[in-house]
Amino acid sequence: MPLTSFPADGLAVVIGATGGIGSAVHELLAADLAFDRVLALSRSSNPPLDLRDEASIAAAADAARADGGNIRLVFDATGFLHDDGHMPEKALSAIEPEALMHNFALNAVGPALLMKHFLPLLPRTGKSVFATISAKVGSIADNQLGGWYGYRAAKAAQNQFLRTAAIELARRKPEAICVALHPGTVATALSEPFSRSGSNILRPGESAAAMLNVLDGLTANDTGQFRAYSGQQLPW
Repeated sequence: MPLTSFPADGLAVVIGATGGIGSAVHELLAADLAFDRVLALSRSSNPPLDLRDEASIAAAADAARADGGNIRLVFDATGFLHDDGHMPEKALSAIEPEALMHNFALNAVGPALLMKHFLPLLPRTGKSVFATISAKVGSIADNQLGGWYGYRAAKAAQNQFLRTAAIELARRKPEAICVALHPGTVATALSEPFSRSGSNILRPGESAAAMLNVLDGLTANDTGQFRAYSGQQLPW
């Protein structure tokens, strides 16, 4: 920080702004002078945005459009790994259809619907970015350990949605950028049960600042890529 590559006339939108990473991203953007305004969206915002309800996504996109100004950054900080009823599978025998559908609804279909409704709002000229938090375990080429079937597959699907949307967007808005981001292992409720002692665990603010720094350095030639918080390009 601070961000310097975005035109100084725009709106930033943070989706999932009440989560560990999303709130950190929102806080950093609100303190920066790169954007005129920062709009925080979540299930508890006004209007509310629920990834499982396309009508709420459309209404939130309409609210962002009505806010005025050019939408220069849309940061999707949503994601699902586990809850009381669903944990990552360690073996094929643990796969359950309901859990798979829940994983895909939140990690793949939801982000795809965000792209459907928010990408058309990006301006035709000048730098703009749609960034979605993915995960390194969604990389098919990088999968060396197996397990976590639903999460891996849903994140791989999310990456494919992003890559495909980036190709379509470039035909109409050649200066716009779509990118998937791996945030690292972050000290949030999402990753806490799986953080091993001694591993490289980032605070939410550290991960958020690193990812925003990556976005600041991107150009239109980088659209459709999968990047780690360090800036490293990851294999699909």
